Amino acid sequence: MSVSKNKTGAAPVEQSTSNALTDEAVRQFLKDNGDFLERNPDLLDHLHVSHASGSAVSLVEKQISVLRERNVDIRHSLKTLTRNARENDKLFEQTRALVVKLLEAESVAELYEVFMSSMQDNFEVEFASMILFDNPGGAGACRVDSLENAKSHIGALLSGRKPICGALRREEFNYLFNPAGSGQQFQQGGSAAIMTLNDGTLRGLIAVGSSDATRYASDMGVLFLSHIAEVILRLTPRLSRTAD
Repeated sequence: MSVSKNKTGAAPVEQSTSNALTDEAVRQFLKDNGDFLERNPDLLDHLHVSHASGSAVSLVEKQISVLRERNVDIRHSLKTLTRNARENDKLFEQTRALVVKLLEAESVAELYEVFMSSMQDNFEVEFASMILFDNPGGAGACRVDSLENAKSHIGALLSGRKPICGALRREEFNYLFNPAGSGQQFQQGGSAAIMTLNDGTLRGLIAVGSSDATRYASDMGVLFLSHIAEVILRLTPRLSRTAD
């Protein structure tokens, strides 16, 4: 706004400067003319941006700083991808070796033993479980339970054909990994990844667990558990239910 006197010397009259530049007008101009600084490189020496240290740096220096930060982020992302790829390769080889051993099993009891020992020795999980739903008895060391009893303890975990991951209540955790009569019960829950053995009929489940309630989160990938469950589901009807 500018101030001037009228011809009679009366009180000053305010005049509007409608053509004044605003921050938004400059922003819009630079957006519409992306090559402006390229066409006017001398301006770069006059543009300064506050640095985190409190001193001022040129726009070019600021751009270099931003690029360096992005480069660090990219390197970290690359390291994460590389680490994940190595872990996936290891998991694939472990799964392949387990499938071969499962195919060599000659009884349900042997199938159970192969699965349990592999989970603990090769996959290094804290807890593992394999339960077949049938009339208890006659399957050697393999754990067999009635579907009705399983539903009374973990019915909410048996509703689908996809892996379920997440924290479990103490009762659910005890049913999966410390069945009644096996000794002292867990005093608190944990987390687990659970895959049902379901071909239209619910025949059992396999599960891996941890006393850490955050170990098996709902967004983690457990594709390997699905593959193993498919193999076990197809093998159990063909194998003897009694130990040799």
